[in-house]
Amino acid sequence: MTEARAVPPAPRVGPAIAPAPAAKPADGEDAVVEIVSLYAAQKKIYPRAVSGLFASWRWALVWFTQILFYGLPWLLWNDRQAVLFELASRRFYIFGLVLYPQDFIYLTGLLLISAYALFLFTAVAGRLWCGYACPQTVYTEIFLWIERQFEGDRQARMKLDASPWGFNKLWRKGGKQLVWIAVALWTGFTFVGYFTPIKSLWAEAFTLSFGPWEWFWVLFYAFATYGFAGFMREQVCKYMCPYARFQSAMFDKDTLIISYDAERGEPRGSRSKKACVDEVKAAGLGSCIDCTLCVQVCPTGIDIRKGLQYECIGCAACIDVCDGVMDKMNYPRGLIRYDTQNGLQQHLSPAQKLRRLFRPRVVIYTVVLFVLCTALLASLLFLRSPVKLDVVRDRGVLARVVEDGYVENLYRLQVMNATEQNHRYQVTVIGMEGIKLEQVAELSVAPAEARWLTLSVRVPPETAARAAQDRKGSHAIEFQLRSLDGASSGATVVHEKSTFIVPR
Repeated sequence: MTEARAVPPAPRVGPAIAPAPAAKPADGEDAVVEIVSLYAAQKKIYPRAVSGLFASWRWALVWFTQILFYGLPWLLWNDRQAVLFELASRRFYIFGLVLYPQDFIYLTGLLLISAYALFLFTAVAGRLWCGYACPQTVYTEIFLWIERQFEGDRQARMKLDASPWGFNKLWRKGGKQLVWIAVALWTGFTFVGYFTPIKSLWAEAFTLSFGPWEWFWVLFYAFATYGFAGFMREQVCKYMCPYARFQSAMFDKDTLIISYDAERGEPRGSRSKKACVDEVKAAGLGSCIDCTLCVQVCPTGIDIRKGLQYECIGCAACIDVCDGVMDKMNYPRGLIRYDTQNGLQQHLSPAQKLRRLFRPRVVIYTVVLFVLCTALLASLLFLRSPVKLDVVRDRGVLARVVEDGYVENLYRLQVMNATEQNHRYQVTVIGMEGIKLEQVAELSVAPAEARWLTLSVRVPPETAARAAQDRKGSHAIEFQLRSLDGASSGATVVHEKSTFIVPR
């Protein structure tokens, strides 16, 4: 019989060296074939269910984020969807705010705030975002809960996977997959509901009359949710998420992380629950009874007793289960706890750890974050104009001389009403002597509407002649948009610069 064994390949350092020829088998013996495998199969992780303080906090965040995500599109504001990003009309509604693409600067500010908040929270308390509020963590918790309802806890799931296929395994596995798919599709539907009015989307769902854009994103987002939370799970955190890779640049020895107190816990070993403290000390054992429950509950499958590892997402499941074991053994809690490296090594008191919180990088992040938040709120609440004006000189029509020697340029103006009331505006132009509009430009703009109008701007012959003598082809002018609604709209005046072309 032929036997297959794994053998590592010969290293190549310097000139290649031919391997020695394999010994010939003796008469009557079979040749031994040795197979090399360069890749290890991914071992499935079966996280054990855990309860405790931090598990309760994690589920509180699951409920909060999902009620917010699934419920926000159905919330009404001024007879419309409260949060809606209409890409087709290029209008974005966030409660009382109506934003246009010209307000992209606010998105930039929001991204900067998010980045600095991440830096600050990571420097202070590690990967709290990953462990409690990251969508990957949240949906993995939801999908794991569904899995436990059908297949049971850790040992039951492992036993079910190892068993042959039969009716029991088929209905449990199949039922779980159907519920996973339903949750994923509802998640994809809700995601698209932020960009297409969700009530019309709901009506189209019954007739399957989605447009191609809606079909693609519903299915794509559902597939991503199903794949990431149902199958890839910890692999997303370990191999795909960049945060795990650059977190070390934001950590220091005063960052609050999940820590195993090796000084108290080692040497680890099993012992009788009835063993008194003196007997444990006499045996030379620490508080860790080596039950490995901290490994069994870890969603990424690591052993926290080996120290800080980039795979740790800070979910504190190991803290909850270890505290439960310590309670049963009548030992003090905190063998695994949130602590800092300096706190463990130097036995710092809580007051000393708190004083170390105000270190330079934390202070800098806090100041920058406060400035950014203040600037964004001030610009949104006090500096943002309720109307916007864009001016585009009509390049399809050249500057021309019309009746009575006047020089004329054509312009296209876009007036965007960023409020939810109807407003009337008047357009005027200044910047050159005698410059005027051919007609009085007054217009009414509906709530959250953008209107285009074409205007003819003229300058008298003598102004054109003086401009031609200056040997400049273009001259700066300014359009003014003034509200005609008086105090109700704050007597808004918006200025927008442009150029007037005078032929030489």
